[in-house]
Amino acid sequence: MNELFATLQRLLPQHALSRLIGRLGSSTTPWIRKPFVHGFARAYDVDMADAERADLDSYTSFNAFFTRALRAGARPLDPDPQALLSPADGSVSQIGRIDDDRLLQAKGTSYRLESLTGGSHVGAEDFRGGSFVTVYLAPRDYHRVHLPTTGTLTASCAIPGALFSVNARTEAAVSDLFCRNERLVCRFETDHGAMLVVLVGALIVASIETVWSGPASPYRRRQDQRHRLPIQRGAEIGRFLLGSTVIVCCERNRLQWDAGLAAGAPVRMGQRLGRFVG
Repeated sequence: MNELFATLQRLLPQHALSRLIGRLGSSTTPWIRKPFVHGFARAYDVDMADAERADLDSYTSFNAFFTRALRAGARPLDPDPQALLSPADGSVSQIGRIDDDRLLQAKGTSYRLESLTGGSHVGAEDFRGGSFVTVYLAPRDYHRVHLPTTGTLTASCAIPGALFSVNARTEAAVSDLFCRNERLVCRFETDHGAMLVVLVGALIVASIETVWSGPASPYRRRQDQRHRLPIQRGAEIGRFLLGSTVIVCCERNRLQWDAGLAAGAPVRMGQRLGRFVG
């Protein structure tokens, strides 16, 4: 069944479908906006209790609803300054050590960090033997992405690619899934060494947006950029217009994961996932 699911996605016009949904999602026309917002909220049992605006009709478009802000205090940051915070609401897809330069995608399947970063100037070699966590954002989740620890954005690479859906079924069936999909690779320099934050696009993801000026997603060509942008822990760095995945990588011997944190565990933005050591 997983193979059939993946094959059907290969046959779909992934980019055209995603652009169409994106245009509908940005529409402010009431007869488009209201059914989209209310139908989606019902279908995925979206909890609006933590939203800055709980009234579904207060959103001017589906995209505005989907990237809704949280009310103040809804996601308190772990007070430990040595904590690595969850970058988003979602669930842990995989977590552990980077085996030389390979990260676990699903049971029995891994991919190369060099392929994930596109061999870009973000310096994948600095993370060999390091630590990684993959956080999956389900459709009902809050869809803004935040920085796990205070750092300075120094480089990014926008990489065009396919738009397979990102879930357990596709991860098991499509090799190198995260290396095939569109993605934005960001490098940060922190007090705990270098850190990568990778935002991975997916089917129906109309775009990836960032808080800094950068290339517009969906990406039509690869773009490498240099930056010098300080960002505080917990601050927003980007958002998905429909959900996907965030991958965080840290250097070797820098991080100890919290006990009991494993694949399938639900997480919330600002929650401590591990603690920097040394």
